[in-house]
This record gives sequence, C-alpha cells and structure tokens, in this order.
Amino acid sequence: MGELRLGIDLACREAHRAALADETGRLLWINHCFYSRPADLERLWAAVQNAASGGEAVVVVMEPTRNAWVVLAAWLRARGATVRLVPPEQSADLRKYYNKHTKTDRLDAVLLARLPLLHPDGLVATPGLGPAESLRRAVGRRAALVARRAAAGHRLEALLELLGPAWTAVLGTDPGKVKAACSVLERSADPHALHRLGRARLARLLIRASRGQWREDKADALLAAARETLALWPEGSIDFAELAEDIAAETRLLRGLLNEIDQLDDRIAASYQHADPTGIVASAPGLGPVLAAAILGRLGDPARFRDLAAVRAYTGLVPKIDQSGTTERHHGLTKAGDHVLRYALFFAADHARKTDPTLADHYQRLRDRGKHHNSALCTLAAVLITRIAACWRAGQHYQLRDLHGHPITDAEGREICNKINTAASRARSATNTTTGRRRKESQSAPSTGPSTPQPTTPSPA
Repeated sequence: MGELRLGIDLACREAHRAALADETGRLLWINHCFYSRPADLERLWAAVQNAASGGEAVVVVMEPTRNAWVVLAAWLRARGATVRLVPPEQSADLRKYYNKHTKTDRLDAVLLARLPLLHPDGLVATPGLGPAESLRRAVGRRAALVARRAAAGHRLEALLELLGPAWTAVLGTDPGKVKAACSVLERSADPHALHRLGRARLARLLIRASRGQWREDKADALLAAARETLALWPEGSIDFAELAEDIAAETRLLRGLLNEIDQLDDRIAASYQHADPTGIVASAPGLGPVLAAAILGRLGDPARFRDLAAVRAYTGLVPKIDQSGTTERHHGLTKAGDHVLRYALFFAADHARKTDPTLADHYQRLRDRGKHHNSALCTLAAVLITRIAACWRAGQHYQLRDLHGHPITDAEGREICNKINTAASRARSATNTTTGRRRKESQSAPSTGPSTPQPTTPSPA
C-alpha cells in the first residue's frame, strides 16, 4: 500500500494552493486553488481520490499559518488523512535552495508535497487541533493577560512615583491586596481630594476595599502620604487632578485584567480536570493548578512524541549542537518550542528544586560548575518535563525520592532540600576568594569615596 503526499500552501485571505505527489516525489498534479469552504474542500478531496490508484494513505503537509491550518486539519483528518505540520523556518530554508536551482512555479505547494521525502524528521504530528483546543487556548490567553497586567502595574507604579515614595510604601506591592489598592487609587489619588474625603470616610473605604484587612491606621498613613506629597511639590507646579485621572485610568485597566484572569482561572481549572482527571501532571513537585494546566495545555498529549528526547526538543530547552569532524560545540538553547511552555517549565523547575532532593542536588552541582542560576533552571526544566512525560506515558504519579532512591513525602523532601541548599551555600562561601572593588585597586590609586564621614573644612591660607 502506497502513500500520497498532499502539500498545501495556506493563505489567510487569498486562495490556498495544493500539489499532490506520490511516495517517490513524482508530482501527480499541482496548482489546485481552493478556499476553506465545504464545496471547495470536497472538490479537493475528489481530486486526491481520483489520483489514487486505490488504498493509498493520504498525508497532508502544511505550515501552521496563523489559525488557517486548524479548520483544514480538522476537515481532512475527518476524511482519514494524516496531517503533518512543518516549522516555517525549515520550509523557508528548503525554499531558498529550490529557488536557486529550479525554475518551477507554485513552488510552496510543490515543496510541501515533496517534504516527507526530503526531510521526514522535520514533520510534526498533530493529534490535536492547537488553537481549537480550549485548554491550550485558555492557557495562552492567560499568559498574555498576565503580561499585560505586569505592564499595567509598571505604568501605575511610575505614576505613583510622581506622588512620592510614601504612596507605594503605604499601599505596598502585595499581590493579594492589589484590588484594594486599585479601589483606593481609582477613588482618591489626588492629595487634595484625599484630605477632603476625611479620615472617617477614608477608613470606611479602606475597610470595604480590603475586606477588613486595612483599617484606621492605614487611613492615617495615606493621609500622611498626601501631606508629604503636598510638601514635596511647590504650589501650582503640578496638576494633581489630571494626575489622579491618569492613575484612575490605569487602575481601571489593571482591575479589569485582574477580573479577567480570575474568571479565566476557573475555566482553566475545569478544562485541566477534564484533560488530566487523575492529576498526573499536578503530582510533580511544586506544581500548582496554574503551572500544571499551562504545561499540559501547551505540551499536549506527551504520548504523541516518539520518545522522551522529542519531548525535550519540543520545549526548546535543549542546546544547539555544532558538529564538525571530531569537534562538537554547544551553543545556547534552541528555543524552538512554545514560549508559554518554556516559561511555565522555568518557574516549575524553580519550585520543584525546593521539594525534590534529586533536583536540588542537580541544581547545586550545576552551580558549583559555574552555571548561572537561570541556566541551571533551564537544565532542571528539561529534566522535569522528561519526568512528567515519562509519568504520563506510564500512567503513574510523580514519586519523590531521596538521594538514595527511597520514596519520601513532600515534607521530607523540603527538609532534605533545605539541608542541601544550606550546605552548598556554606561551601561556596568558604571557598569564595572574590575580592571587593577596593581590594582590586592599586594602593596609589585615589580613593573612590571620602575617607571620613565628617565634612572637610578648607585649610587656612
């Protein structure tokens, strides 16, 4: 039984173009134009069936162009075709070669139809439908909202700096009290308006916004911050009412983002429970519901990869390798996978090394070899996703073990990790021979600071 390769050059607004080749790369037809409409897709499938001699499997190859590939993948898979995606950078490199050495038109579709013969390892299996999957889409949207929330928080902090440092000191940066701080700033960020509001009404506002955590003492601190602001700025040098409007606008944006994230967390929790009812991913150390859902949502079914090495390669947390003769050099991470998955694994590794003794020991050994904290965490992230994928494929929960391989509890793991980290810190401190800046300076060099804290007086003439 043979195989037919259908290459589709996708377009977002214009017509798609398709080419069909057999398993030897011989073109059966090219330049079939169609849109993602039922009638056009039926004509495309009829053309494929007419070219088949009977019983051949159909493999569809296309680039993941925005979300245009999702509808086609679902429709073609329902007809029994196997859909393979090729990373755009790989097809672009082959396209450059063909552009230089061939003079054929409609090159993209032809190249995609022949790609299984030219570079079979570059094709990615797609058992899922990417953006059409609710958990993957929700996790990606949450990551985007969190980034926007951080940007809005930075803009708000920059505006508060105009009022003076006392405001940030009073309201704080505790994530659990951000909504309470936004309620206050949206209502009265003008020092004059704050004084007009008065201590009693301000205290009631704080109690209601913080659900009783902030009371009269916080009102007194805010009023003191307002008096400090008025003392910092000369009369009439800044329009506090206009500044308060800008602060209120930023707080409304920030509160809206916080509400959207809270609602999205409920949806993600329900989707994750459906995708992983036994909680295999969440059983990994240090993984809460947010990180577990992000890892599973962006990774997809770990069983779809041919082996665990392919799982690591998909995350982009493996080094680039440059081989020539007997030399082999490693350069940075490939970063070829999903960036949301990489961020989730990075933070998960930082949490896991504080509970899993094997990861804590691995981290300290990497640091002793001179690895930076971030580089060591990237290595741990690749180890962690390998273990999670192995647990998923085996249908088993993650089992914590000590350095001798004996099963332990989470509490025992954290205790062992604390001992490992403390011992490593003491060892590095004892062997640290780094000199300070002043010790590196020559004895004849002028001092970089005053030799005495007392002010100097001019010598008498």
